[in-house]
Amino acid sequence: MFAYEFMDGGVDYDSLDRIHRGDVGEWVSAVAGSGLFTNSQVERIDVAWRLEPKSLLDTLLSEADEMTVRRCEMTWAALDRPEHSEVAVGGYDSVAVASASTTIA
Repeated sequence: MFAYEFMDGGVDYDSLDRIHRGDVGEWVSAVAGSGLFTNSQVERIDVAWRLEPKSLLDTLLSEADEMTVRRCEMTWAALDRPEHSEVAVGGYDSVAVASASTTIA
């Protein structure tokens, strides 16, 4: 139902990022405003999407072409990877933390 709005004009990477973070309010509001669901159904949808945002993405991609699905899944996988890992640096008494990608001379 809302897949066309999501896919209008191609992949919206900002929307993908928001969905990945569990910021699904825009989509829950659209579901609530559609008049097709009861309040309790909307609440269940809201909880489900916040707990498992990938289920919202899967719903939005249900009618998308194969290449769009692949692009979105690749982007989702990239968002699943941590941006950086932190490691302790120094001896036992050290409280210094650095990115794992940091070069220490």
